[in-house]
Amino acid sequence: MRSPLAPVLLAAALAACSTYHLVRYSGALGSVRRIAIKPLSNHSYEPGVDAVMSDALLREFQRRGDVDVVTNPDDADLVLSGSVLPLGTGARSFSSVAFALEYEVSMGVELTAKKRDGKSVRFGPGILRASELYLASSDVEVLRKNREEAIRRVSVLLASRVHDALAEKLTAPEKPEAPTAPEQGTAPSARPGAPQPAAPEPSEPKVLP
Repeated sequence: MRSPLAPVLLAAALAACSTYHLVRYSGALGSVRRIAIKPLSNHSYEPGVDAVMSDALLREFQRRGDVDVVTNPDDADLVLSGSVLPLGTGARSFSSVAFALEYEVSMGVELTAKKRDGKSVRFGPGILRASELYLASSDVEVLRKNREEAIRRVSVLLASRVHDALAEKLTAPEKPEAPTAPEQGTAPSARPGAPQPAAPEPSEPKVLP
């Protein structure tokens, strides 16, 4: 027997689905609403790693959804550019007969973020470098694929750190400029409205007997 509440519940579910929409989070990068990501240059010996890192940055900012990614730098509030630094690779674990079981690939990027007003955003040390492990294999093709996958994971991690670092720096309150100290030998100027010291009265000349 069909329940009389079934059509009512189905109609309510369809109404709820029709009113659902994706909430777009804005303001994570302060006043930046549009960002342009220039293709990175490759300073390593790994072919194609620049394209992998550039794609990771593009996907990360699109995934966060707090800014629009534009292709023309003239239309952007912030332009991100830079290069991939030389990669490092080393064995990290060994078997009982001294065969490498895991390798580690480390990757770093050098980026510059420039705002529309010409000001640059500096990244702190340790943010733009990361590493990832991948399994060793006697099959050269499998080893190559494992390494490529590790590079992709490192790129995704670095892209996330870049976004978080920009969000932290672009939303931080600006520090007021420190007042300049007066030059030595000069008296500090009085504050407006402060009472001025009275001038000393002239002394009468003394008459000698």
